[in-house]
Amino acid sequence: MSDGTVTVLVGTTKGAFLVSGGADRSGWKVSGPHCDGWPINHVIGDPETGTIWAGGGGDWHGAGVWRSADGGETWELTKLTSGKMDEWAANDPGFAAMIGWTDTPPPFGDDFSQIWSLHHAHGKLYAGTKPAKFLASTDGGKSFEHLEGLANHPSAGSWNPGAAGLVLHTIVTDPSDPKKLWIGISAAGVFASEDGGQSWERRNRLSNIGACADHHHPAGPSDGEIGHCVHNMMRAPGTSDLMYQQNHHGVWRSADGGRSWDDITAGLPSTFGFPIRVHPRDPDTIWTFPLNGDMEGRYPNDAAAAVWRSRDGGQNWEAMRNGLPQEACFFTVLRQAMGGDRRDPAGIYFGTNSGSVFGSMDEGETWQEIARHMPTILAVEVLDRG
Repeated sequence: MSDGTVTVLVGTTKGAFLVSGGADRSGWKVSGPHCDGWPINHVIGDPETGTIWAGGGGDWHGAGVWRSADGGETWELTKLTSGKMDEWAANDPGFAAMIGWTDTPPPFGDDFSQIWSLHHAHGKLYAGTKPAKFLASTDGGKSFEHLEGLANHPSAGSWNPGAAGLVLHTIVTDPSDPKKLWIGISAAGVFASEDGGQSWERRNRLSNIGACADHHHPAGPSDGEIGHCVHNMMRAPGTSDLMYQQNHHGVWRSADGGRSWDDITAGLPSTFGFPIRVHPRDPDTIWTFPLNGDMEGRYPNDAAAAVWRSRDGGQNWEAMRNGLPQEACFFTVLRQAMGGDRRDPAGIYFGTNSGSVFGSMDEGETWQEIARHMPTILAVEVLDRG
């Protein structure tokens, strides 16, 4: 049963946090850290049941997915791979007893070190890993299977890691067709499946091959394709397969499910940024957070924070600054650190690597800091039960 509340779900380097604003999106209260202080790369929630999942891990813990069915009061871990902690515990009975370790081999051995992304749709919980593998659960995250179709793609041997490694960081589904999936891998690009993940097509082609001539960055378009270092991607609401992505080099729009991409970067202060967000009802309204460049410090242009919004699918952009720091601002907003609710007007939220969460309850017109002094924020999503 829905309780009408809005909760911002925050993944950090020191656990998951819940920032609750009630039904009226005010009086924000922070709870956490949850998940035993694990590094948490992504947190999502199911608005129907209120279940929350948090994915993360690392070399020390191994990879796993935490879940809570009671609003974050209690959590249960599905551990998927082993880490250095398990190696220590296996050889030190005292340490094993101290942490409550049991000698239960995880289902995926040491195949991957982290869960990087989660997505819940059509009764399935999907997970992306580092290095890039695609997992699915049909029992709410208690167990997972490896969907090997992606790993068997002919291009897999040529995938190159981005700065954070070879990570499957974005998972997108079609709300009306459970067989249609899109994923983003840094730095292998966009892939799409129309058979539930059994087979995949690489979708990085430019709509205008001549556009390559306008870009001279190593991560920019070449050979008739956009750069393969996709940073974040969303499907717009509606029946068409309208997609948007923030790439390492540029912001791009596809009207055909990623089969071809158009450059919509013109009007933004830089080509570099991490997140992108699409309005829950208007397919032409999008938000992004440009940074000054990949080699210039990766902070807001002119050290003044601004979320940039387009109301016409990227043809024109405007800077939304009211309430954001405009002097000596050097934070970064990472690829999964911008989320949104489903209210009217829509709420937009982002987290920074300096530990602040900012929210706008009027689609970006004004901003307020709703949480501060948190660990480095890796991800922001919203559980809207209204």
